[in-house]
Amino acid sequence: MTLSSASPEPSVRTRSSRRWGVIAAAGGALVAGCAWTASALVNVPDPVTLAALAVLEPSSVGTWFPSRIVQAPAQARDLPVRPRQIRDHVDWKGRPVPLGTMLEATHTNAFLVVQDGVLIHEWHRPGTGPETLFPSWSVAKSIVSLLVGAAVATGKLSETDSVSALLPDLQHGAVFGQITVRDLLDMASGIAVPENYDPQHPLTGTAGMYLTRDITAFVRDNAHLAFKPGSKGRYRSIDTELLGLILARIEGKPLADLLSERIWKPMGAQADATWNLDRTGGVEKAFCCINATARDFARLGLLVADQGRAGPNRIIPARWIDRIVTPARREVDGWQYSAQWWHAPGGDDSDISAIGVYGQYIYVNRDTGTVIVKLSDHGAEQDEVDTLSVMQAIAGDLAASRPATAGRAP
Repeated sequence: MTLSSASPEPSVRTRSSRRWGVIAAAGGALVAGCAWTASALVNVPDPVTLAALAVLEPSSVGTWFPSRIVQAPAQARDLPVRPRQIRDHVDWKGRPVPLGTMLEATHTNAFLVVQDGVLIHEWHRPGTGPETLFPSWSVAKSIVSLLVGAAVATGKLSETDSVSALLPDLQHGAVFGQITVRDLLDMASGIAVPENYDPQHPLTGTAGMYLTRDITAFVRDNAHLAFKPGSKGRYRSIDTELLGLILARIEGKPLADLLSERIWKPMGAQADATWNLDRTGGVEKAFCCINATARDFARLGLLVADQGRAGPNRIIPARWIDRIVTPARREVDGWQYSAQWWHAPGGDDSDISAIGVYGQYIYVNRDTGTVIVKLSDHGAEQDEVDTLSVMQAIAGDLAASRPATAGRAP
């Protein structure tokens, strides 16, 4: 996930706005010459899959990778549905437009607004609906953070633990011995795996990690530092992948099973989700690629909005929610950030977001009890500042009309 506006400002993070066109470049290059042999040699998906990934909408790629099921409970926790009016016009790029126009312009697939535990607005693109599984992209990073918080609370993990102590099989102690769990959480590891997607180097950086069929080997082979760990913040998907590898190691089970056990079932998800793997039976792509319904993404937002509770059950420690909403010492690419969650400009400590490439959002405003989910097929990092401003405005309107006695629904 990255954030950008139509005209990037110095105070706003500016990263490449290319789509994962690197996948197309990789597919084209491999299909063009001795493709099957080449794909096997570089350990990426077969040419047919690569060619499909080059043309599919981002919301359709999940089924093209192996996955592991995240099991839901036998009975979903109720999410009351009581439609009511939200603002019908929003400020978009300097002028008022109907909300529907903004959703169309940003290629929205689902848009949900929840307040005080009640679903008050729900829209799905034709051909999709409440049962459709949508990919999280980098929203998964924020979900991994919740799993880390649970592990820290049980004493299985400490933010001061070094990566080399937790994952000795990665070797390269001179690099991983300097990096702590806290560095990974706050995107301050210094690992030199570029986040930009250069078509001239389609199998390197985050794109290479996305395509590889051996994530562990990719991480081990990229043990190089661009700066001293902890000295600055820089958005790097490999930081989250390392957190995923650590969780799987200390818990002794795959991430998908851990997510089901610690969050999906306790919060009362309505449907099984899936988590894409590097290969059949392999390792979860912790930095992306959870496929779930829009309503279950909303339930995740409610979990954070309600200080880690789902109804009477505490799932995530309150101390970890405090960790998330308190900005870390180092900004990440010009934005406040903490434990894999973003603090958008114009908000406050109660206003945080999980954001994924191509326009995936779980926006949470704890003060107003508002959760907004937006899932899209938009440009890679396009219009994110403007989109978050719309969500903040909607939350502000809801706060103004909220009864003084309002609270979470039972």
